[in-house]
Amino acid sequence: MALAISSAGYPLLAVFWTIFEIFAFVVWMWLIVMITIDVFRSDDLSGWGKAAWLVFVLFLPVIGILSYLIVRGQTMQERAARSARQQEQEMRRYIRDAAGSPPATADQLSKLASLRAQGVISEAEFEQQKENVLAADSATRTGTSPAGGGT
Repeated sequence: MALAISSAGYPLLAVFWTIFEIFAFVVWMWLIVMITIDVFRSDDLSGWGKAAWLVFVLFLPVIGILSYLIVRGQTMQERAARSARQQEQEMRRYIRDAAGSPPATADQLSKLASLRAQGVISEAEFEQQKENVLAADSATRTGTSPAGGGT
C-alpha cells in the first residue's frame, strides 16, 4: 500500500524529466572528459594554452565547452584517429616482437641441406621439404596461403 501512495506522489512526467536530467548530466560529464583528453593530446598547444583551455572549460563550463567545440572541434577527430593509429602500430610492433620473426628461407634451406648431407633425410624428402619452404616463401611475398587458398 505504501508503494502505491508514494508512486502517486511522483507523476510519470516527473520520472521522464528525471531520466532526461540524468542523461544530460552524463553527456555533460562525457564532454568535459573528452575535451580534457583532447587538450592533453593536442601537440599544437603550448602548456599555457592547455592550462587556459582547462581553466576555461572547468570554471565556465557552458561557455568553455561550446567555445572549445567551435574553435577546435574540427580537429578533435583527427587527433583521436591519429592516436588510435599510433596505438595500433605500437600493438602490432609489440605482437611482432613477442611472436618472433619466422626463420628466413635461406636458413631453412641450409638446415635442410645439412640434414640431407648428414643422411637424416633422403633426397626425396629434401626435395619435398624444399618445395614446401619455397611455396611458403612465395605465398608470404604475394599475400596468399601456401595451400593456394588465398586466405
